[in-house]
Amino acid sequence: MTDPYATERETTEGRIYTVTGGDWDSALDDAVSDERIVINMGPQHPSTHGVLRLVLELEGEAVTQARSVIGYLHTGIEKNCEYRNWTQGVTFVTRMDYLAPLFNEAAYCLGVEKLLGITAPPRAQVIRVLLMEINRIASHLVAIATGGMELGALTGMTSGFREREECLHLLEFLTGLRMNHAFIRPGGLAQDLPEGYEHAVGEFVKTMDKRLPDYDKLLTGQPIWKNRLIGIGYLPLDACVALGVTGPILRSAGLPWDMRKVEPYLGYEDYDFEVPTSTAADAYARYLLRVEEMHQSLLIIRQALKRLEPGPVMVDDGKVAWPAKLSIGADGMGNSLEHVRRIMGQSMEALIHHFKLVTEGFAVPAGQVYTAVESPRGELGYHLVSDGGTRPLRVHVREPSFVNLQSMPAMSEGGLVADVIAAIASIDPVMGGVDR
Repeated sequence: MTDPYATERETTEGRIYTVTGGDWDSALDDAVSDERIVINMGPQHPSTHGVLRLVLELEGEAVTQARSVIGYLHTGIEKNCEYRNWTQGVTFVTRMDYLAPLFNEAAYCLGVEKLLGITAPPRAQVIRVLLMEINRIASHLVAIATGGMELGALTGMTSGFREREECLHLLEFLTGLRMNHAFIRPGGLAQDLPEGYEHAVGEFVKTMDKRLPDYDKLLTGQPIWKNRLIGIGYLPLDACVALGVTGPILRSAGLPWDMRKVEPYLGYEDYDFEVPTSTAADAYARYLLRVEEMHQSLLIIRQALKRLEPGPVMVDDGKVAWPAKLSIGADGMGNSLEHVRRIMGQSMEALIHHFKLVTEGFAVPAGQVYTAVESPRGELGYHLVSDGGTRPLRVHVREPSFVNLQSMPAMSEGGLVADVIAAIASIDPVMGGVDR
């Protein structure tokens, strides 16, 4: 018997499946009462502009049933990684959660390094921590800014994006790109930090120290902001654990679960910082936690700056280090002439090795591994499987936006339509991660 929801046909490219609505045709058939109406809500959040569909069943203004429909972005990043070598995979995963690209790069590279049995040099590890904490601040600023925009606090939106621009300017100076950096590579980093990085990071910390308290003045005590968020999107601890929810949502329910503390990586156990928690378990608590987490990130950034000591930023293994001892040309894009002369002038074997390393990549011993980091949205984990070749056999990601989005119905059903918007904003989903 053929599947009515996934018809198939043979083509020259292979078998093609056409997937239709599945149980969606019958899912809302019970909404037949005259008192109830089914609507598609949105777009109101940057994630709902065509890539997240919210189906709400309403009775008056009360939400009786809520469903999130995903799958519109379908980037296919996990599958694409299986058709590229291990280093090229970084270019894909950095585009997954595009508000936290450096976390995806770090988690992926930690997994590859674990399979290889290598560890990045100390300087590279500290720089990874530095970059991720700058990225965490940028991501939380977007969460607060977009949440403010949806609830009518437009000054919160303009302020949030203004501060995020400071973060992106700094990341561009340090890595060469504002987003999708592909700067963290298996074995270390693509290159060292540029001259003057200490001054640039120091100025950034001073600027953020001045501007972060403004959010307390603008939003924290604001009566309308509090009325819109306190008691909204309530999700207690047992519900968080049952749904696998992590990040600020879980910590707002009272559990201080942070991968940097419970399963430290990249030397986080040596940094002095707090994991803020609350027991209110509502949208307001999540807002407060994100503001406090930005302060804690600044604390880590200061410590990372002091820990940076001279040294290599890539493992000293010619079979893994790619690109080997890269130096950038005067245009800021291509390889420098000195670098090209050294590769091409040493020997034909050196040139062949470089060519094969770049095109084929390095072989990774067979095995499988799971590595997780604390992204701005929660536990971001990579399950990597190698069959001993130069490409991954399987890349699967435990993406926090995908898992956390399951909590939307629990937060929203029984509340008002207006509260759905506040609940979604407090989840802070990024559809690039959900539809990976």
